[in-house]
Amino acid sequence: MVKGASNPGPKVVDILLLMVVDCLLPMTTRQKPDLLQGTLDLLILRVLQWGPQHGHGIGVALRATSEEVLSIDHGSLYPALHRLERQGWVQADWKLTENKQRAKYYRLTASGRRQLAVERTRWSRLSEAIARVLGTDVG
Repeated sequence: MVKGASNPGPKVVDILLLMVVDCLLPMTTRQKPDLLQGTLDLLILRVLQWGPQHGHGIGVALRATSEEVLSIDHGSLYPALHRLERQGWVQADWKLTENKQRAKYYRLTASGRRQLAVERTRWSRLSEAIARVLGTDVG
């Protein structure tokens, strides 16, 4: 049982297991891995901790550091960036890229750094809980 929660019953465990199993299916079965809700924000904040970056560069960094496992389409990335900007966790400025094109560069704010710490703690708790469920032999 999860600390601080009432008895969730088998439904919560079943849902978690289905999400994990789906993530483990071969790429031929699924085109790309699904991210748990909220994970994209954590990943974006982490990339921006390394320094300011434009949207495309954030996507490239996620793909490269995940060894090509995570490929975030622009239809997910840019709405997430705009949401993070509205929340005050990132700030954006228009600048010229190395190719002399105008692009919006995002950087982590002090509030964003604090939120990143919160999100990393949440992620650790979630991944540890999933590992416990997967490590449990039933019957």
